[in-house]
Amino acid sequence: MPITELLARNAEKYGHELALTEINLDLQESHNVIWREYELIENNPAGEYRRDMTWRVFDEKANRLANLLLKRGIKKGQKVAILLMNCLEWLPVYFGILKTGAVAVPLNFRYTAEEIKYCLNLSDTEALIFGPEFIGRLETIYDKIPQVKLLLYAGEGRPSFAESYDRLTANCSSEAPQIELSDDDDAAIYFSSGTTGFPKAILHTHRSLMCACETELAHHGQTREDNFLCIPPLYHTGAKMHWFGSLLSGSKAVLLRGIKPDWILRTISEEKITIVWLLVPWAQDILDAIERGDVKLEDYELSQWRLMHIGAQPVPPSLIKRWKKYFPHHSYDTNYGLSESIGPGCVHLGVENIHKVGAIGKPGHNWEAKIVDEKRCPVPEGEVGELAVKGPGLMKCYYKDPKATEAVLKDGWLLTGDMARMDEDGFIYLVDRKKDVIISGGENIYPVQIEDFLREHDAIKDAAVIGLPHERLGEIAAAIIELKPGATCTESEILEFCRELPRYKRPREIIFDQIPRNPTGKIEKPRLREKYGVRRLVEAQTVK
Repeated sequence: MPITELLARNAEKYGHELALTEINLDLQESHNVIWREYELIENNPAGEYRRDMTWRVFDEKANRLANLLLKRGIKKGQKVAILLMNCLEWLPVYFGILKTGAVAVPLNFRYTAEEIKYCLNLSDTEALIFGPEFIGRLETIYDKIPQVKLLLYAGEGRPSFAESYDRLTANCSSEAPQIELSDDDDAAIYFSSGTTGFPKAILHTHRSLMCACETELAHHGQTREDNFLCIPPLYHTGAKMHWFGSLLSGSKAVLLRGIKPDWILRTISEEKITIVWLLVPWAQDILDAIERGDVKLEDYELSQWRLMHIGAQPVPPSLIKRWKKYFPHHSYDTNYGLSESIGPGCVHLGVENIHKVGAIGKPGHNWEAKIVDEKRCPVPEGEVGELAVKGPGLMKCYYKDPKATEAVLKDGWLLTGDMARMDEDGFIYLVDRKKDVIISGGENIYPVQIEDFLREHDAIKDAAVIGLPHERLGEIAAAIIELKPGATCTESEILEFCRELPRYKRPREIIFDQIPRNPTGKIEKPRLREKYGVRRLVEAQTVK
């Protein structure tokens, strides 16, 4: 069943009930609006910091966009990109695209203008819906993406190169378009990255999206009484695929813009949230705020909060031990997944297995998993090999990249690139990553992009970027810099140079050293990780 039918069903059965609420506590940062205390929401529930949407309006907005796209020549199988911050419009836009039979292409809101152009071109995108935060970036490239024939702007202050999403959709029918969809139809493209650091376009079908719905509901048992708090960006498979459990159960969800501990706890309290998915840094921030006395749990109504689950990066067992100290009645789960496997859930710990914290878990609902050697043969129990997964949520392919697809899809199995082992009880533990991707605060950082940028500096001969352990973020990007003979440069100068990079890509630590390379010219990053990663761990243990 195509996932769009779930939205239509909810609109029919629960039309006047709330589906989504947006609470925007990040306006000061994202829109330069002066912050006026959270109490505005409490005293004025219909105020500008809170917006609600029923299931019926959700469905109608999706239908209006679908009819507009069809009217403007978008056909089944064509690509329509989304470049929006988390907001009440995001999911109706996503479903509106799906209802046309077109393929939704969510874009990372942290992409630079060049990255946006690259992804639009790679995915053959023909229409783009974007918000006010991206006007500046699109101004520099809109005339360099000729295949994008329709630019729709959602917000105030429309730029001259785009048309108004709000005005045009308001004049379109709210009736569902009569487009026949099947489970095998293409539905969405999500972006990942290969070993070069350039994004790959991951193509999924409607069957994949339904798999995500069913897996999430099976793992976390959402009911009509639940209320899910969604904080991570919706362009990620993670956040949206966890929300799919709410879609399938017909339950409410809250989109929160802002990650301060008080904001999270107040929203849980005021909105009667029952399920929260956190990233490791946010969970640590909440615990640190409690222990510093910055927040007091007695100030919030949290008795209804039943589940905290976490993912997107390895979870330190010590974090969960601390969490259970303050929240002993919470069920806890961790989720493992990739965009190639439609996000989290192909492996999960399970709320009943908290005694196995440290493991990523067992194969998820409707999934299989195994640990294999280089010949794709299962390795003995306890030995390290590459994790492979199989299930109905696997990607169809890397779009327009058959070579890359063939490298990871083998006889219906996805080779994840993650090294793992399995214990005697069948629980899987991640050991290391084949790829050099750094996961910092749940965001993937691709070292090659940063290395190429650093090598443009006049004083730098060579550069290598590695991940170093970090208590809060999991990892941070550290740049090992080899200067040209006779050149001088300070750490502060390098950091100032890196200000041209997006904030999340900037190295957090600068180390001046020689870059070791093997006979074929490749950087020997294992040596660097051993040298500096081990030193970091020893220093951390010494401090403790």
